[in-house]
Amino acid sequence: MIYLHWILLGLAILALMGVVFEEVTHINKAKVTLFFGTLSWLILFIYETMHGQYEAVQHGLESNISEIASLWLFLVAAMTFVAYLNKKGLIENVIYLFLPQQISEKKLLFLTAIFCFIFSSLADNITATLVSVALVLSLNLPTAKTLRFSALVVFAVNSGGVALITGDVTTLMIFLDNRVGIVDLMMLSLPALISVLAVACVLSFGLKGDVKIQRHPTTVRRVDMAISALFLLTIFSTIALNAIFKVPPVLTFMFGLSIMFLIARFFNDDNDLDPILEYVRIIEFETLLFFLGILLIVGVLKEVGVLNSLVEIYSMSSPLLANYLMGLLSALVDNVPLTAAVLKSGIEMTKADWLALTYSVGVGGSLLVIGSAAGIVAMSKVKELTFAGYARFSAVLLFAFTLGYINVYFLGRWLA
Repeated sequence: MIYLHWILLGLAILALMGVVFEEVTHINKAKVTLFFGTLSWLILFIYETMHGQYEAVQHGLESNISEIASLWLFLVAAMTFVAYLNKKGLIENVIYLFLPQQISEKKLLFLTAIFCFIFSSLADNITATLVSVALVLSLNLPTAKTLRFSALVVFAVNSGGVALITGDVTTLMIFLDNRVGIVDLMMLSLPALISVLAVACVLSFGLKGDVKIQRHPTTVRRVDMAISALFLLTIFSTIALNAIFKVPPVLTFMFGLSIMFLIARFFNDDNDLDPILEYVRIIEFETLLFFLGILLIVGVLKEVGVLNSLVEIYSMSSPLLANYLMGLLSALVDNVPLTAAVLKSGIEMTKADWLALTYSVGVGGSLLVIGSAAGIVAMSKVKELTFAGYARFSAVLLFAFTLGYINVYFLGRWLA
């Protein structure tokens, strides 16, 4: 069995290398991860069936596919909304409302950071990233500056959701396990915001020019206003229904998408020239396939217990160091199974330690572009944002992440 672990881990590393060296191999990252993800499960299926463990691996695959399907459907709904709003020019109209005709690049950078942080506290990370990246791209900045803004968006989005149980799945998991309270979690907003502003400060060096906001206002029709209102209502309903009735976000968003189709029909806007279902077809399916491959790889590692072995870190070091390392690991491995492994291990920690873990696994994925849903979405939307291009900002992000981690730990000690 140990040989199987090493084989599957080796395939996961090869998949990661395929993403890292995409610019060298010229093989699309979605193709690489999908190949190694499906290959890993095929190998596991054959091995386990030969050893009489078919039912166990079948259950593991079904669980993995179920999680992926929920994410896929949620992404389809969120991306369809954003695709519609973007094509109709409504996102640009919102930008025109809050931005002057001319603004300095530094001020724009800080406004972007604050917007992403606040918006991701209200919406999920994927929706927040889609909207924020669309905002950045609409500014038509030079490539180098677009990359700065994109890196900031990823870090700010991940940081914004860490303090609310509706903003990050891992935060919700730790809360439901009675490790921290709602008020304790909300206090994370301050150190998280400080870290985001620290990133903005560093990235603002060298920005000296002004940005002229090219105003091309789009005529807003009644149907567009209705769908815009529906999008906002869907976001808030997702938060409320999940917090009160534990309704899965995918169900609320799919319900909102169905209403969107009906609204278009009600306003007689669903015709052969502009069919509403066409917006489902123009979303980024490359992103969805990349997600599929990544989550298949993570799922197979979880199935064979490789992720659980990472919890051994806590037996070899203090919780302060172990939680920090878990954050670094979340840049490579999905933070949900990492958090689940820690919670199921029965490790006893103080409130300060649990708050530190909450921040660490929630924000640590920002250190690499493939470490979070926000990073993967941003990479799919910004063509110039490659693994190597994003890695140039890793030192800055690591500094801000470490600063936030230290502040969170001392905050936890003070709350205790």
